[in-house]
Amino acid sequence: MGWWPMPDTQPSDDAPETAAQRRARRAQFLRDLMEARELRDRVQPRRARAARMRQQMRMRTFRW
Repeated sequence: MGWWPMPDTQPSDDAPETAAQRRARRAQFLRDLMEARELRDRVQPRRARAARMRQQMRMRTFRW
């Protein structure tokens, strides 16, 4: 995945971010990330299948 700068989401009045605001921002980021992955999987099904196979192999060889 490429790199891009994060949008400036900090309040402009220099107030510290609350835990609830941080969690909400993180939840939004994770939703966007999952949506982007789903879109990539639809657009590139062969690459998505290969990635699933690699993940399955990683899980199969993982020792608890």
